Amino acid sequence: MGVLVGLFIGGGWAYLVYMDWGMRHMDVGMDMWIMPQMVDWDATDLGLVLLMWTVMMAAMMLPSVMPVILVLTRIGGSAHAAGFIAGYLVAWGGFSIAATLVHWALLKATLVTPMMVSASTFLSAFVFAIAGFFQFTPFKQACLVRCRSPWGAVLNPSSATIAMRGGFRYGAFCVGCCWVLMALLFVAGVMNLLWIAVIAVYVIAEKWAPGAEWFSRAVGALLCLAAVVVFGVGAS
Repeated sequence: MGVLVGLFIGGGWAYLVYMDWGMRHMDVGMDMWIMPQMVDWDATDLGLVLLMWTVMMAAMMLPSVMPVILVLTRIGGSAHAAGFIAGYLVAWGGFSIAATLVHWALLKATLVTPMMVSASTFLSAFVFAIAGFFQFTPFKQACLVRCRSPWGAVLNPSSATIAMRGGFRYGAFCVGCCWVLMALLFVAGVMNLLWIAVIAVYVIAEKWAPGAEWFSRAVGALLCLAAVVVFGVGAS
């Protein structure tokens, strides 16, 4: 199961690299069938953007739960692990739907450019500020505690269905913990591979590194500082 999940993650990152290349070479990228239109999205474009967010969330978040998947595979077998993964991805799929709708609204309001980058200093500063302050909230800390203690959701599941429910609950806590970090992609670029990789690595560190609570607050302070800098530069 670990190998299959690794291949799935690799395929997701290959898709992101391909999309990033298409965004940077729009003379070719516009002919890519997986590339949405620059503006005036229709139902097909919304579907492609939903695909982009869904694959991106899977590629970013599945590596952070690999320890859980490997333990569950040993305890309950591949079927239970597959159920857990399915439930986890359903939770992030729900987030992807919301992110797609927000992305569409921001594009229509010209707050995000057709290249999927913030076009508003206020929006950029606001996202940084919200992301920073969120790191200090009790809700963030409660979700982080659950994300760092997943074993109750995976130990001795009696069926793959129950494992799926556990995966969904755990995924919901992960969404609650990390959703605002994903909003940072609207600032630097939804398909900015560097930011995608940095956020993915940060999520792993926040879940599994010792003393991550302090790490989380330090990052929150840096994000608040970034908000002040961005707003100050934009206002000058």
